[in-house]
Amino acid sequence: MKINKLSIAVLFLSGSMFYAQETKQDTIIKEKKIDGVVIQGSSNKKTETAVLGEQRKAIIQKQAVSAEEISRKGISNVEQGLTKVTGITTVEGRGLFVRGLEERYNYLLINGLGSPSNNPFQKIIALKQFPTDVVGKLNIYKTFNSNLYGDFAGATFDIETLTIDKPFTKVEFSVGVNTLSTFRNNFKIAEGADGMNGYLGLNSKDRRLPDEIRNSRPDNYKFTPGQSLNSFKDSWNVDNVKSMPNTSIGFTTAQKVKMGDTGNLGILFSLNQGSKFEYKEGDNHQFKGQGQGSFIENMNFLNRKQYNYEIESSVLLGLGYKNKGTNVNLNAIYLQNVNNIIEDNYGYKDGQVLNKTTFFRTNQLDISRFLDLQLTASQKINERHQVKAGASYVINNYQQPDRKIIEGNRIDPTTGTRLSDENIAMRYGGNNIIRQYLDVDSRFYGSAFAEYQLSLGEKGDRKDFPIQIAVGYNGFSDFRKTSYRFIFGRTSTSSAPFVINIDTPQDVFNASLRNGDLYYQEGSDVSQFYSSFYQIINGGYANVNLKPSDSWDILLGARYENDMTLIRYSEQSAENKINLDKNKDFFLPSLSVKKALNNKNNLRFSFSKTVTRPILIETMPITYINPDNVNIVGNPAIKNSENYNFDLKWEYFPTNKEMFAVNLFAKRIDNAIERSLVASGNATGSTITFFNAKKADLFGIELEGIFSLGRISEALRSFTLGANATIMHSDVERSQDQLNMERPDWFALTGETLRKRGLQGASPYTINADLKYELKNRNNLAHTFSLVYNVSGSKIYATGGAGTDNYYEKPFNQIDFVYQGQLTKNWNVKFAVQNILDSKYKILIGDKNYLPTNFEQGNNTLTNYYRGTTFNLTVGYTF
Repeated sequence: MKINKLSIAVLFLSGSMFYAQETKQDTIIKEKKIDGVVIQGSSNKKTETAVLGEQRKAIIQKQAVSAEEISRKGISNVEQGLTKVTGITTVEGRGLFVRGLEERYNYLLINGLGSPSNNPFQKIIALKQFPTDVVGKLNIYKTFNSNLYGDFAGATFDIETLTIDKPFTKVEFSVGVNTLSTFRNNFKIAEGADGMNGYLGLNSKDRRLPDEIRNSRPDNYKFTPGQSLNSFKDSWNVDNVKSMPNTSIGFTTAQKVKMGDTGNLGILFSLNQGSKFEYKEGDNHQFKGQGQGSFIENMNFLNRKQYNYEIESSVLLGLGYKNKGTNVNLNAIYLQNVNNIIEDNYGYKDGQVLNKTTFFRTNQLDISRFLDLQLTASQKINERHQVKAGASYVINNYQQPDRKIIEGNRIDPTTGTRLSDENIAMRYGGNNIIRQYLDVDSRFYGSAFAEYQLSLGEKGDRKDFPIQIAVGYNGFSDFRKTSYRFIFGRTSTSSAPFVINIDTPQDVFNASLRNGDLYYQEGSDVSQFYSSFYQIINGGYANVNLKPSDSWDILLGARYENDMTLIRYSEQSAENKINLDKNKDFFLPSLSVKKALNNKNNLRFSFSKTVTRPILIETMPITYINPDNVNIVGNPAIKNSENYNFDLKWEYFPTNKEMFAVNLFAKRIDNAIERSLVASGNATGSTITFFNAKKADLFGIELEGIFSLGRISEALRSFTLGANATIMHSDVERSQDQLNMERPDWFALTGETLRKRGLQGASPYTINADLKYELKNRNNLAHTFSLVYNVSGSKIYATGGAGTDNYYEKPFNQIDFVYQGQLTKNWNVKFAVQNILDSKYKILIGDKNYLPTNFEQGNNTLTNYYRGTTFNLTVGYTF
């Protein structure tokens, strides 16, 4: 990557707005009530001490990661920050797991406003795209209160944008190398993707559907030779480059302007852009059972090489006015992610064991654009009355334009010998040349909230009013359309096999297009190419916070939520669309009780009922095609889960920088949503699809502590140990659909039954720990060294079927080292070593299959790969 790209990129980005807030010294008297949670509003919320203080005072169970902790641990994005919290871990490409629950059980707020996902394969925004330079605090709610959206079982995350203590301007530059990916020769990248258009994501325009069919319904349109040559702007060729170090640049400025005698106008602008090269190599297998008396054997046995060139861009711009009890904030957030992927597979698929020289390549571009415009305001009328409101509008689009798939084999058709690595043999015909176009486009997304707060009774000499009431509304509307189309390479003659260089096939294809041996033709199903998704959530709520004494807090909540969901789609080859209406009402009660045993000990209890809505891909009425014939099939009929949540927690705060907590929790999840991996109905390949279980029961314990090692020895007073662990057990009662899918046919004759199993995605344990050493030199400049560790236990990636065991995602142990130093008043430096152990990521088929196994080379791996160790240096200057 060239430095000039970074400067030009500044012209392209656009971003978010944050208001400025004055910070004053901590006082006990200046407390304010927000959403039923007592927050010491005059404290500096960016410090770890202030966050612990807020956690101690909060009525509901709320944890947070402060801006200070984000900086100390070298956290560069929100996803990394959230993995430092008890019971939260990130899973490769599938977002955040909370208490062992998949990402579908989480929900995201940005400054209290709802946010849609910018990726149909994930429930919430890929939070690694959200830079932490403008984050004041990451709030994590693990217990429900009625002012939160009812879509809650794991956690609700709320990203609070940065508050400004004083004006500053900061520039950061980062460079990183990876032991597996950096300086790799022949790193494959789509032709032109490493140019300026690719760097800014503008190359997606060249990959759009051709003009001839873009605005029309599929009708098997056959492109003429001239159209086949000229209407497709993107090439089948790939470039071989040397992968360079990962780089990023960030610029943030925050300014305050005096407005009248008591008002302030805050202005914040932040721009971030980074690029990353990533290489993965490993197994990509599939398995199938052939029925009673047979074996479980390989369907696919492939070696996969994947090349990712990813560019992330964000701009955040904000204005905020504050004057006594008035706050008005205008925010805008723009996020863009561009991921160029080349994936090569070698081996055999579809059970064609004798054809072990199959080769296929996917040339894919994933691009998402997300613009969130927010306006929020609050007004404190007097000591007893406060109102607040907010609204957002989101423009959101996800595309996989011109996803090109080419297939051949490694045997020379003339000599029968193996071809060199850069060549393959192929012939026109069949489905060995495919172009796919997926577009998930937001027609409209809007979110809003409004709340009135009232305090009753007399405080006397107490800190708070004895009765605090809040009534309000929040909701969102999410309208999306999905277009999924296919164009195939066809031939009108019997094509003889020929050999091509897999990296430069375009000239050969062009010659064939000119002489009529090859043409393009759309092959989309006219009934399935287009579907629509409409969802309107309206929620009204009321909270009553009773404070019979300074040591008791009782928060009663009730929420009514109306879910109007409509999916319009067609069954394959159907003439008319189906309107699947899922309109449903939910009443969601909540209770939170906090007893302050003394000023250092809290006892908490909470109960709530909530719902869980599926990820978009889980309900999208399409069959998402992959070249290894592992397809994803959405289930439009899938139901929302209904959850019953219980928590009992004891907290101990020996000092303002230390804490210890024990939390017992239990959940009943009716209609729990689970992923399954089963053989396809057409006997080739396999299918990932989704079903509701009848119910799932979970219970577990969370342990968390932050301790100064000075308690052990004065010589260790500069060391702090933070550790948290979650241990959980789950049990599932399968639905009839799951029994039909998982139970082998012969069980009806033998009377055998399926074994009990846990909830798909639920991990039996999660451990996070960090050891911090902090010192200050004679100029009072801080230097911090942190060693950070996390792991989660073996969990079900997908349930099996037809005699196979489940597929298990194995533990991935990660240790990171982070140094942060303030070299001078203006210069700071961070150095991080990530994934020091370089563990292998693995998904394996279990060893409790209902049939004997006959795996190729004895290999029971579904997929695996290494990520390499990354060394990253960041230098920043603040003025």
